[in-house]
Amino acid sequence: MFERFHQDARQAVVLAQENARRLHHGHIGTEHLLLGLLDQRATLSARVLGRHGLDYEGAYQAVTRLIPQRPTETLDAEALESIGIDLSAIREKVEAAFGPGSLDRAPVTTRRGRLSGRHIPLTSRAKKTLELSLRETLALGQKSIQDGHLLLGLLREGGGLASRVIADAGIDAGTLRQEIVLELH
Repeated sequence: MFERFHQDARQAVVLAQENARRLHHGHIGTEHLLLGLLDQRATLSARVLGRHGLDYEGAYQAVTRLIPQRPTETLDAEALESIGIDLSAIREKVEAAFGPGSLDRAPVTTRRGRLSGRHIPLTSRAKKTLELSLRETLALGQKSIQDGHLLLGLLREGGGLASRVIADAGIDAGTLRQEIVLELH
């Protein structure tokens, strides 16, 4: 599926997945694709959005406001508590035996540099965004999908949370689209 993707567009999708994991979301939506684009500060998308006042931190805060994250630990603790297991008591015993922080672990990365873990599916809007990115690439007479084409796909899809984050930042989608098209030429 990603054979036509330029490295920066591929990286945006990888970062979208990492952001979905970081936020403890069970899907990759348009909002995660937007975060993946903004997480690469030197790309066309991040530069153009930055000129309009939207950066990674602002978008991340907007996404957490729109979809509050609920830490997996809290969900796990509640589930275990419902069957009579006190997770905090277990943590105290493990840390007493093995030292403070012994249950804390950094994310494991694979040989390809990706965070390991279960597959996170794309929402139908995110899939549509990728399809529209290809259409934008072809319409501009280009061969590979770049990060700017992904942003054009997000704008064209228009109904996901990414569009809401962009609109809530006071950015006119039409103006943004024109700037991206100009920079892609």
